Amino acid sequence: MCECELKKNPKRTKLQLLLGHLSLLSDTMRSGKCSRIIAGVLYPLVILSIICNVVLLFPGWDVKYAKEGHLTDEVKYMGGIVGGLLVLISALFIHLTGKQGCCGNRFGMLFSVVIAAVGAAGAVYCFIVALLGLGNGPLCKVHGTWTTPFKNRKDNYLTDYKSWETCTEPKNVVLFNIGLFGTLAAVNCLQVLLCAIQIINGLVGCLCGTGTEKA
Repeated sequence: MCECELKKNPKRTKLQLLLGHLSLLSDTMRSGKCSRIIAGVLYPLVILSIICNVVLLFPGWDVKYAKEGHLTDEVKYMGGIVGGLLVLISALFIHLTGKQGCCGNRFGMLFSVVIAAVGAAGAVYCFIVALLGLGNGPLCKVHGTWTTPFKNRKDNYLTDYKSWETCTEPKNVVLFNIGLFGTLAAVNCLQVLLCAIQIINGLVGCLCGTGTEKA
């Protein structure tokens, strides 16, 4: 289609064609509506991220380990909470750009690109912390001593189920650690993807409008 238009209108630049396609895309998908959808999906992901981080503070479902300071460094980094709050701030503003008002305009869409980048940075931070938590393994008691037995191991402890028995306390802490950090990693992958989509959506909305009709 582009080649035909260029032949018929040789003076028409590729930039003009690109803007035309972006305008069509904006009319079809409605940048404002897309923003509301993205924000709507981010909200439950943020809640899940924060819940996972809070639960990690209580290995073995017991508060005594947190009181005694027997938590891994990755839990103390609060990736799910810090990253979650940054994504939440982004989601709130992204939601506003999808409504009529002060933010539902081209400038709001442009600013949402910056805000979405901040949210993506928070999600990346949490993702990295989650990977470190998975890689280093939990802090647990081995032969009466608190240590991180799986840290710096050359082999992969994640599939070596028998090695999990070396952790005698807290109960089932290895599975606890893997489940929650694995969930955090997956959730934040989705958050990064959604923030990246909003960056593109924000640029389209800035160039072609939000598609939100005034009442």
